[in-house]
Amino acid sequence: MSTTEKAPGARTETPRGEAIADWADGRLGIYNFRFLIRKVFPEHWSFMFGEIALYSFVILILTGTWLTLFFEPSMAETVYEGSHVPLQGIPMSQAYATTVEISFDIRGGLFIRQMHHWAALVMIGALCLHTLRHFLTGSFRKPREVNWLIGFVMLVLVTLEGFLGYSLPDDLLSGTGLRIASGVTLAIPLVGTYAHMLLFGGEFPGTDIVPRLYPLHILLIPGLIFILLTVHLILVFYHKHTQFRGPGRTEQNVVGEPLMPNYTAKAGGFFFLVSGVLALLAGVAQINPVWTYGPFRSDQISQGSQPDWYMGFLEGALRAMPAWEFVLPGGYTVNMGILIPAVIVPTLMAAVIALWPFLEAWVTGDRREHHLLDRPRDHPARTAFGVAFVSLYLVLFFGGANDVLAERFQLSLNAITWSVRVGIFLVPALTYIVTKRICLGLQRRDRDKLLHGRETGRIRRLPHGEFVEVHERLDRAREYSLLARQDYKPLPAPLPEHDGVPNPQGRKEVLRYRLSRWLYGGQIAKPTPRELTEALEHAAHAAGAHASSNGHASPNGHAPSNGHAPSDRQLEAGEREADQEVR
Repeated sequence: MSTTEKAPGARTETPRGEAIADWADGRLGIYNFRFLIRKVFPEHWSFMFGEIALYSFVILILTGTWLTLFFEPSMAETVYEGSHVPLQGIPMSQAYATTVEISFDIRGGLFIRQMHHWAALVMIGALCLHTLRHFLTGSFRKPREVNWLIGFVMLVLVTLEGFLGYSLPDDLLSGTGLRIASGVTLAIPLVGTYAHMLLFGGEFPGTDIVPRLYPLHILLIPGLIFILLTVHLILVFYHKHTQFRGPGRTEQNVVGEPLMPNYTAKAGGFFFLVSGVLALLAGVAQINPVWTYGPFRSDQISQGSQPDWYMGFLEGALRAMPAWEFVLPGGYTVNMGILIPAVIVPTLMAAVIALWPFLEAWVTGDRREHHLLDRPRDHPARTAFGVAFVSLYLVLFFGGANDVLAERFQLSLNAITWSVRVGIFLVPALTYIVTKRICLGLQRRDRDKLLHGRETGRIRRLPHGEFVEVHERLDRAREYSLLARQDYKPLPAPLPEHDGVPNPQGRKEVLRYRLSRWLYGGQIAKPTPRELTEALEHAAHAAGAHASSNGHASPNGHAPSNGHAPSDRQLEAGEREADQEVR
């Protein structure tokens, strides 16, 4: 056979898949992104909140696109003649009529509508938990401050998007929500009247509000959310993922699973799981039955009207605030009963959330990059503040249901309202104190485990008659995680003056010092190398005495049977941590 001839059955043409890939690479440069295949994703259950929000957004886009084919955003009056008999012959807007038609006359319409609504509620809830997880673990620190702001803006936009979608059907319940929005807008000093005219096109309710909200709901705000989400994910890839402390995990690496095929398979399965749960909720759990409420009429309101859960805090703040207004010179009325709970309080709450990373960085003077997460107990003050913030939200949330609570539990409406007013100040303070004490107690328990090991529940009687509980050494991964915890300390006290010259930055430095003491003061320090050495010597002495009394060594062969001290490896790890802190 000639050397130029090809062996029988040899492949002579490029496979079709490879040819398509080469064609696409020549035009899109897809081979340059092959590094993404080995992108590592750490594993932890709390990371799922962001994925749930992302997958819910995908479901919202798909179901929302379907709903736009049938919904008519018009407030033109019509008389309902559809299949739902209780509403036949009743005047209503085209928006409400088409919503009822989607629910009863279009195959699968009610299912899609309810799935869309449930996906919105789940997405906002997942975003709130996702934000709380970032706050409690400190993942907002450098270099992720900008990404924190992007996530915060997305949370605000998604909440606004949910309210707009909730208002589009023009039923009695959503019209009540728009009535509240109208009052809040008018309460804003100076610009409130003009903003109301721009939004409603005149007096409430008018005929322009639904047509004006519709393009915001289906186009502008979803587009902004999509852009911010894309930038958010790009920055997540660029900064790399954060991870909790553990063996092999440093500020320079990420320990986890690669994007292909492990994470992709898990993420794909999780997407279908989220979709299935939303579909199950849409099929068995009725939500927003607009045909029960009836079309909106400005002279009617139903008892027990409740907004979606994410707007409950605003409703509670409005119900708890006493009626208070005053008239400025010139006859201008300032309604503080609406301005404080509906404008000032939400603005302050949002500002605290958005600016916290910059406030903490300024207080601590920390300019390092952080890629390792803290456990909530490692920052007692921050964790307690976050839990107190959530408790304030919950107090306002339950305050928005004061009429429902009074009816269901046969309580006084006034008593519930006054309880909410007192709870706004009392509950967050008590929650802060209790949470901080719990975090400090957990820190103290971790320190005790490092020095004495974990309790096994087994009781042993010593030769001289004493009964002691057997302690065992922690597993090595747990020991490493506890010893790798970073000890945070407050700033040193500022000098009031130098050589008789007052410190020009004295007030600012005193403020930073006091805030740093609040943020980092009073924490339980890790065991020092000296303490670890003494614990080891004590355990070795106890083990020797026990071995001499029973004639055999400890069960594990490398640690005392009562486990009252760490191993040599623990001591070395503690010394390394101490050396790093000194450096």
